[in-house]
Amino acid sequence: MAADPQSLFDEEAWMSKLLLNLRRVPDDERDEICALLDQHGIAHYQTEPSTWRISAGGIWLRHAQDWEQARPLLADYQRRRLEQQRAAFEQAHQRGEATTVWRNLRARPLRALAFLIATIAVLLLTIVPFVTLG
Repeated sequence: MAADPQSLFDEEAWMSKLLLNLRRVPDDERDEICALLDQHGIAHYQTEPSTWRISAGGIWLRHAQDWEQARPLLADYQRRRLEQQRAAFEQAHQRGEATTVWRNLRARPLRALAFLIATIAVLLLTIVPFVTLG
């Protein structure tokens, strides 16, 4: 059976569609999303981040027509994950284990001091030329 000649030029039939940019997406979330797509029989592939991290990589749908099926699945997954992560944070906060700025400063005082010194140095290098002009 020969393909319809017009379908050969149909861009939607041949183009992949980006489902999710992987910038700041943890590995476990990426793996869960791929498993969800596999579970629903949605063909997809991943692109890796570029060498210099200009591109973060992504999860792509092989067929653009799968977009209508994949988008609600992803939205539902992200809603559930948000609820799960918020609950985990609340539990950690109640136990006193949640990461806060103050805890980070107390845990790594030398690092905090180094950042403070670096910030002051940058401010001085930026401001001193303008103050000494007059």
